[in-house]
Amino acid sequence: MPGSENKARSLRGELYHAFTPELVAERRRCARACTKYNKAGEDDTMTRRRQTQNSIVGDTRPLPPRKEGSTEDEDEELLGSEAWVEAPFHADYGTNVRLGEGVFINFNCTVIDTCLVSIGSRTLLAPNVSLYSGTHPLDPDLRNGTNGPESGKPITIEEDVWIGGNVIVCPGVTIGRGSTVGAGSVVTKNVAPYTVVAGNPAKVIKQAPRNTTTAEERAEIRRIADAA
Repeated sequence: MPGSENKARSLRGELYHAFTPELVAERRRCARACTKYNKAGEDDTMTRRRQTQNSIVGDTRPLPPRKEGSTEDEDEELLGSEAWVEAPFHADYGTNVRLGEGVFINFNCTVIDTCLVSIGSRTLLAPNVSLYSGTHPLDPDLRNGTNGPESGKPITIEEDVWIGGNVIVCPGVTIGRGSTVGAGSVVTKNVAPYTVVAGNPAKVIKQAPRNTTTAEERAEIRRIADAA
């Protein structure tokens, strides 16, 4: 089977072979990009870190132009709408990851992006979150270690989601907008919008509260933001 068709099968969620030269090379490229990002020192500029971050996911859009002589704080403000990923970060391919505006991913996130993994705007991931879009056949004779095929299903995390620490999201899951996933949960099924789930497997705990902030609290939040 030609490599390009094999890759297309993987993205469609069909059985494919992961250890072809094409896909091995793509994983190695991503590993090198992740290593460079994870080893970046504190003296590395925000712009360079964002460029390396974008190289992991294959985002070729130019960053906003940096003003000559600008400070680190000014650079950070300029890039404020970009996704923020704390190191270390690990992915299989990177190019199958889509990050919305204002996404925050905390330390030690792992993304197995066999299929598309989408994270919507303003979504927050706590430390040690794992997103696994890849899967293997249950039949061990078919599975056959590295010689057998594997497959996957896309993961979609919609806007304004909060995912607690040490959460695992399984293949094919959609987490609806505005939802919260409790720490340590294993999400095996879709989560409806504006729902709080927790547990292994994750189950509905309650509906997410909405419109609970008073006018005074909103004014205080704006004041704090303006003073930051």
